[in-house]
Amino acid sequence: MLFVAGFGPVSTRPAVSRRLYQDLLALHLQVEGDYLHTESLGGSKHFAVWSLSDAAQSCFGEPAWPPDIPIPQAWIEFEVEDLEQASAELREAGYRPLVNDMTEPWGQRVTRFLSPEGLLAALVHTPWLRQPGS
Repeated sequence: MLFVAGFGPVSTRPAVSRRLYQDLLALHLQVEGDYLHTESLGGSKHFAVWSLSDAAQSCFGEPAWPPDIPIPQAWIEFEVEDLEQASAELREAGYRPLVNDMTEPWGQRVTRFLSPEGLLAALVHTPWLRQPGS
């Protein structure tokens, strides 16, 4: 692993989460619909409150989380050198990807899976986080 590319809660109540993280904790978050994010919070390349419906859209192509898959409480992304190889190793270890080496609309490549603890975890390749000074 190169670094933690991102972390944050998965919210079933985005407005309530926004009041906590943006209003009460005064995090300077950019707002894009229900997605609240920043790349200027020390100790994290990217922190975001991700709505469950947006996470479901990313993983399954629809806004409803499948009832047979545990609902994640948070998400974490690990930047890797070689996404294809790391994704293969993940599958060989018995983890079932929710999405495998998919390119998101914003250009990040991702393999998502559930961790044993129920986190929505991912192996990623994020070009803009690899630039010097990021």
